[in-house]
Amino acid sequence: MVVGALRTPIGTAGMALREVSAADLAAPVLAALTGPLDGLLPHDVVLGNCMGPGGDVARVATLAAGLPVAVPALTVDRQCGSGLAALDVASALARTRPGLVLAGGVESASTAPWRCWPPVGDAPPRRYERAPFAPADLGDPEMGLAADLLAEERGIDRARQDSYAARSHARAAATAAAGGFAAETVPVAGLGHDERVRAGLTVERLARLRPSFRPEGTVTAGNACGVNDGAAAVALVDARTAADLGLPGMRVLATATAGVHPRQPGLGIVPAVRRVLGATGLGLDDLDVVELNEAFAGQVLACCDELGLDEERVCPQGGALALGHPWGASGAVLAVRLFSRLVREDAGELGLAAIAVGGGQGVAMVVQRCR
Repeated sequence: MVVGALRTPIGTAGMALREVSAADLAAPVLAALTGPLDGLLPHDVVLGNCMGPGGDVARVATLAAGLPVAVPALTVDRQCGSGLAALDVASALARTRPGLVLAGGVESASTAPWRCWPPVGDAPPRRYERAPFAPADLGDPEMGLAADLLAEERGIDRARQDSYAARSHARAAATAAAGGFAAETVPVAGLGHDERVRAGLTVERLARLRPSFRPEGTVTAGNACGVNDGAAAVALVDARTAADLGLPGMRVLATATAGVHPRQPGLGIVPAVRRVLGATGLGLDDLDVVELNEAFAGQVLACCDELGLDEERVCPQGGALALGHPWGASGAVLAVRLFSRLVREDAGELGLAAIAVGGGQGVAMVVQRCR
């Protein structure tokens, strides 16, 4: 059961969090999660990360958080799904061993190291910004281009994408103004708010932006997520420990991971959601809160259309289009948002989080509020 959920403010790459490493972003969140748990220490820490310095970022963050050296840690890489995949791993650990597991994700795009392929012959090393998502012969498109092509294929026009993006910003701005993110946020490096959210962002303003990936395309900087820094994590315990703590929380009912063709990675949400709902016997109409990672408006809308999900139900307080998409952390941010809605705000009983992954994968989780 999840009995605590926190995140950093989400920063825009190169701005307020530009000098904070991935481990140093995650550390204050891990430390803050253990505070209300009566001295209970985790028997493991699992963090997702995909663009960090390599090695075991989770272990570095665990030690930086001041947790004892005896606490082990594991770093998970399922690209953009890493944060939610970490919760999947941790929920299995929590079921098999009593006590506390901390799980989440972290990404510092600002401090991501440069990567280079080794030199061949007399040629200099060749820099690359990401590892391959899939073999080249299957198709390994950039996520933005893939989203643009998907929107075209599914008939999702520019106006609909811009309208969705404007709504995400409006919802996030209203929530921020009402203090709705305060309880879930741990300030870092003097930053106490999400940097990307724009109050008053209108469809008319978005319409002025040029296509980002193809001259004739419909995906722009306004209806796509940003490049961001941030961390998020949850505290998971077994049922007996939850009863001993006497804290409200949410139970992980099921998780699912699925694959789709690498040329259409944004659709990974669809089979993952169908699989996790099948495992629980629930339907979309049974869910009170739906949090899908908003990497691109066109991509989320394509998933909604295929699932038969009303787009108005997605991210009721704004999503990644407004808040930002710190890749390895974003799946965990979805879980934090579910905790805030279901547990802190009592906005329902059942929630769904789902995220698409480069290379053609999707990760989904269904949770239930417990009193």
